[in-house]
Amino acid sequence: MAYQIRNFVIIAHIDHGKSTLADRFLEITKTIESRKMREQVLDRMDLERERGITIKMQPVRMMYKLKIQSEKLKVGSSEIFNFKLFTLNLIDTPGHVDFNYEVSRALAAVEGAILLVDATQGVQAQTIANLHLAQKEKLAIIPVINKIDLPNADREAVAKEVATLLKISPDEMLAVSGKTGAGVVELLEAVITKVPPPDLHLGEPTRALIFDSQFDAYKGVIAHIRVVSGSLKGSDKIRMLGAGTIGEIVEVGRFNPDREETASLGAGEIGYVATGLKEAGVRVGDTIILEREFGLGPRPLAEYLEPTPVVFASLYPASADNFPQLKDSLDKLKLNDAALSYEMEASEALGRGFRVGFLGMLHLEIISERLRREFGREIIVSTPSVSYRLQLRSGATLMVYAAADIPDEGEVLSIAEPWVRLEIIAPSEHLGRILKLLETTRARYIDTTYLSALRLLLVYRIPLKEIIVDFYDRLKSVTSGYASMGYEFYGYETGELVRLDVLIAERRERAFSTVVHVSEAYNEGRRIVARLKELLPAQVFALSLQAAIGGRVLARETIPALRKNVTGHLYGGDRTRKMKLWQKQKKGKKRLAALGRGAVEIPPDVFLKMLKR
Repeated sequence: MAYQIRNFVIIAHIDHGKSTLADRFLEITKTIESRKMREQVLDRMDLERERGITIKMQPVRMMYKLKIQSEKLKVGSSEIFNFKLFTLNLIDTPGHVDFNYEVSRALAAVEGAILLVDATQGVQAQTIANLHLAQKEKLAIIPVINKIDLPNADREAVAKEVATLLKISPDEMLAVSGKTGAGVVELLEAVITKVPPPDLHLGEPTRALIFDSQFDAYKGVIAHIRVVSGSLKGSDKIRMLGAGTIGEIVEVGRFNPDREETASLGAGEIGYVATGLKEAGVRVGDTIILEREFGLGPRPLAEYLEPTPVVFASLYPASADNFPQLKDSLDKLKLNDAALSYEMEASEALGRGFRVGFLGMLHLEIISERLRREFGREIIVSTPSVSYRLQLRSGATLMVYAAADIPDEGEVLSIAEPWVRLEIIAPSEHLGRILKLLETTRARYIDTTYLSALRLLLVYRIPLKEIIVDFYDRLKSVTSGYASMGYEFYGYETGELVRLDVLIAERRERAFSTVVHVSEAYNEGRRIVARLKELLPAQVFALSLQAAIGGRVLARETIPALRKNVTGHLYGGDRTRKMKLWQKQKKGKKRLAALGRGAVEIPPDVFLKMLKR
């Protein structure tokens, strides 16, 4: 019955204990047998377990018996209790800013959210970002302080921070330890009492929201759904209302947490539908309806906003023959990661590949690693960049996703780059070092707010390009690991930007082109060619490395030619014999240099190493 269903998520900053708390829920509700329990049981990928972070949202269905006191039944002075069985559908969500889209999709499928805050760290940047997403969906918020068992936990101070954030009394905060289980039963019961049951939408046609999907070689595309009205069962003929794709249900089921087939899914329930479709005719955010009810004109459920990629990089197969396999892998990965976007492109040096959009650098790393592990694809990743909006002298506006695609200076009137609102939360004692770090960027100050006497929130406006590569690592370094950051897209802003090209053996290498501010062009050019000199292998001829804007060279380095001792076999005799051989070698190197321009092979690992400063 729908009034005994509770759908909720756990949202928090990264490493605040979401997965550990979910483990305790599974133990208390006996969803998983004790012998099968392990840490981070809902983190299904090896990559998640290795990194200690949640990458993919994971739904799970739990059954919980709530003890209810009966006023009528008593035996002497003893009280008799009844039990009511509740279905608790939990979706464990990621905490890193790069996976915000995962969180937003999970929030659209539930009625409540546990806002988890680490008692040793307090409110962090992603705590605020996820809270805003939950409030936008008008969910019931249950604020919880976690890790109260740790000796350095400051429960009272953190309670005041969260209370200020939510405008509630600190006494309303629940306190738990995901590790020891303290307070977790009370939290489960609070979910039942504070999160409203799902609306049944009685009398409406069958509709289900797709909040995630994955590919199964035998059952086709498997859609993770929240049934809003009506019911779905095996062999039902269905239609994807947005895509227009028609299919027949192979199987319906629930997550326990592994997929488990059931007879049907009703209104208010969360589960999955195996569509049998072998193509990408299923997309996240679409609405599933029954084909026989299409004539009734069912309205689509509110779709998710399309994610906006902020980082772009080119992916190429290590072997050109493997391009079809890479495309197939990306198509299947797209089903499991709706934030992934890509289109075909070609490079003279690397052949056919894809220009791929990501939500951040961690997203890029995870996708690259998943392609290698899950699909066995060896790939080359180009230097990441952001998108740019160009105003051409012809009056046209052009969007480009790689610096190499920007036309020559004479054709471009102005270049606009993406800017973001950057929020940094850190102990106030580190303020000076953070300000010094920001001085090395083009950031503009907006505001400072003290969350407490010891912690502050800094707000800046900054070009996205300044923070996508290693800014977070440097921020962690200067604050001894205590700072957190989040960012939100502002818009495009025109600046004094130019295309900086890299020439290897006097030939422009598109993959290393970048956009820089004119004030940074010289230093950035020097840095790039110096780094390439370290990374590129020597050739049999002297290899020139140049950084240039238009026809003006700003920096140059030369990799000396490999030397072969052509006179080693000689003994005795006149020096002119050696001179003749040296001259012959010199002429040969000149000829090879002329032939070698444009044919310099760049090892794949050079592209990866150039990602880091």
